[in-house]
Amino acid sequence: MQEHLNIQTIMKHFASSTGLTDLSREPRRYLWTDAFAVCNYLELYRQTGVQECLELAIRLVTQVHQVLGKHRKDSTHAGWMSGLDEIKAQQHPTSGGLRIGKKLNERQPNDPIDESLEWVQDGQYFHYLTKWMHALNCVSQVTGNSIYNRWAIELAKVAHAKFTYTPSGSDRKRIYWKMSIDLSRPLVSSMGHHDPLDGFITYQQLEATGKHFSSKLSLKTEIEDMSIMCSGEKWATKDSLGMGGLLTDAHKLVQLIDIHHLEVSDMLELLLQDSEYSLQSFAAHNQLNFPAEYRLAFRELGLSIGLHAISSMQNKIKKHPSHFKNADALSSILTRLSHFFPISELIDTFWSQAEHRLVQSWLDHEDINNVMLATSLAPKSYLSCV
Repeated sequence: MQEHLNIQTIMKHFASSTGLTDLSREPRRYLWTDAFAVCNYLELYRQTGVQECLELAIRLVTQVHQVLGKHRKDSTHAGWMSGLDEIKAQQHPTSGGLRIGKKLNERQPNDPIDESLEWVQDGQYFHYLTKWMHALNCVSQVTGNSIYNRWAIELAKVAHAKFTYTPSGSDRKRIYWKMSIDLSRPLVSSMGHHDPLDGFITYQQLEATGKHFSSKLSLKTEIEDMSIMCSGEKWATKDSLGMGGLLTDAHKLVQLIDIHHLEVSDMLELLLQDSEYSLQSFAAHNQLNFPAEYRLAFRELGLSIGLHAISSMQNKIKKHPSHFKNADALSSILTRLSHFFPISELIDTFWSQAEHRLVQSWLDHEDINNVMLATSLAPKSYLSCV
């Protein structure tokens, strides 16, 4: 199957070029990209049953923790960001959070803010941490080993404790968008549009898996915080990557409702409504006819991945309509959303063509583009949350 061969080729190249399998290379780790890559190796394992694919997923987890769980080589600090000794840090590798993996060191306390420079400076992003929590949880589900779920919950706890805060004069928490590497200070104080939503749904996912493993760790308090932050919010967006994230989050809710009977059908309906509104805007201002050099592949591929979730949501609700108190309304919205699925095919086909992957806009973000293309071609493992 050609699609399958493409995914294998992409992920084999990624493993070698980033120092996962080619030990002569300095490991090049980046948390967002690596979260998708872990799920891609799990997907290859699901498709082929080849043990090496699962071993690559686990090896990548270990390398991410060894690299992004420690201070940078150009830092005045050394060792694990958690401050734990080597033995304890190995047992709790996420307890100090995980760096983004940017090329430049973080902005220092006395440095002026340079918005353009901030994009290439290191630190910690909440929405990257939730992606890694998801990847770890997926490894636990595939391997049956609870330790990855435990690491994900420990990461959720430290992220929640450090990123959330209550502004003066308010009783409603917010989330810093970017924190320093040691989580001691905010680098960007504004809140990401979907950060509370990602946190709420990811925490629910980890909690459900933790119960399966009879975990003693609980995210009940953190979930309550995120629920309050999500209350009354609107999630519609003009960002294609954000649209894909909404659909992916909606798919997670469908699974949590269907299997764990989570009572969030109203939130699900709102997410789907906002997804439809967002996609209508995207279609009205279609930029998919632009030349490759004027497009950002990973943002489009994020949308494509989310669009792949629509048919799965339809099938789950059709199979167990009694699990959803508003099944008819949900099915109606999903039918309308399914009309946008051809956008996914356009995106996947466009970026699968070799000549489009030679332009500078692709090469500037080659790792993340390649990995997310592979995810979009075979999204099942990434989209699974329970």
